Amino acid sequence: MIPRYARPAMTAIWSPENRFRTWFRIESLAADAMAELGQVPQEAARTIRERGAPALAALDAADVARIDEIERETRHDVIAFLTWLAEKIGPDSRFVHLGMTSSDVLDTCLAVQLSQAADILAADIEALLAALKRRAFEHKHTLTIGRSHGIHAEPTTFGLKLAGHYAEFARNRARLAAARAEIATCAISGAVGTFAHVDPRLQAHVARHLGLAAEPVSTQVIPRDRHAAFFCTLAVIASGVERLATEIRHLQRSEVREAEEFFHPGQKGSSAMPHKRNPVLSENLTGLARLVRAAATPALENVALWHERDISHSSVERGIAPDATVTLDFALARLTGLVENLLVYPGRMRENLESLGGVVHSGEVLLALARAGVSREAAYGIVQRNAMATWTTLGQPAHRSFRDNLLADDEVAGRIDPALLDASMDPALHLRSLDHIFASVFGEPGPAAA
Repeated sequence: MIPRYARPAMTAIWSPENRFRTWFRIESLAADAMAELGQVPQEAARTIRERGAPALAALDAADVARIDEIERETRHDVIAFLTWLAEKIGPDSRFVHLGMTSSDVLDTCLAVQLSQAADILAADIEALLAALKRRAFEHKHTLTIGRSHGIHAEPTTFGLKLAGHYAEFARNRARLAAARAEIATCAISGAVGTFAHVDPRLQAHVARHLGLAAEPVSTQVIPRDRHAAFFCTLAVIASGVERLATEIRHLQRSEVREAEEFFHPGQKGSSAMPHKRNPVLSENLTGLARLVRAAATPALENVALWHERDISHSSVERGIAPDATVTLDFALARLTGLVENLLVYPGRMRENLESLGGVVHSGEVLLALARAGVSREAAYGIVQRNAMATWTTLGQPAHRSFRDNLLADDEVAGRIDPALLDASMDPALHLRSLDHIFASVFGEPGPAAA
């Protein structure tokens, strides 16, 4: 987590101040619950709340430094915090953390922080979906060439490309919601999770006030399959970011030039070559996606803890929780801006579509010959022969278009009317189901063709 790839709202979630304030809220809610159950004096719970809350509200760098100082002696972060808190509360601090274990605080706090992070990421995805929808509708009928294996395949539209990415991020929205629900659990069950020293109603009270679910079996720590699912979901979302970024990088290549990132006035592309306009944002997103995905494997390895608990997961989560969420938040925001400002060149798309002399219509010509009575195997041979003759003579004096080669072929002449052949090579054929696809993706067909 470095400032270059971080935004303030997400970074604040992982600040010491937010962590310590959440710890206190957990401890204060637990004390309130114990007071309601008659396990600690009501006055003590009130003192904890009334003296602790202002101290945490005023928490500053000096307080954080004091807690860190205590930790250097105790070698235990929760004890260091409780010691500092006792200095603020006084004698009634003996009722803080009563019957609880450190993991009750740490794991419940992490659930709160990950839930807060998920809410920001959900808003990020909504903003990206809005940008993708707007640009998809804008270019619903913008013809371009579809590619498979990086090679020209058949016509599609740029709007349809974006609709596919929209559908993916809509699935990611649902995945994130499910991951948030799974991670948002509270565990206040004491040592090895038996509730031997805390009433289960205490856990329910804390969970309710924090907006969490009560963990049914915590074994002292919340089971890490929940966290693994969360970070794997972030990895899937990051892969969606990279897929779209990779598409833009390809489209911006000099040989393609169908779309490119917005180039700001005064921006420089190269220290040595003043003409350069590089896809730096999408390249950056590709790298950031790798960082987010890197959190998935250690999160999966954290699932297998020793017996009821160990702390092999702790050092991992201190790193991957802030790093993955902060990085993905930044990446989603950057991708949204990239999509909103993307420069699209329909004329160049049409040039590329037509650049191979019409061979991209081979599939429809094959069907036309089959409908005219030619066997599919024979039709394939005829179409491929003429497509290759067109392809391999591109740029040569003897070059003829795919249409001309077909009409000069004895096996085609007389079999199919030239007008029918022309109709089979009309790119508009590939737009017939656009309304259906757009309605399936967006719930509405979008604009009609101009």
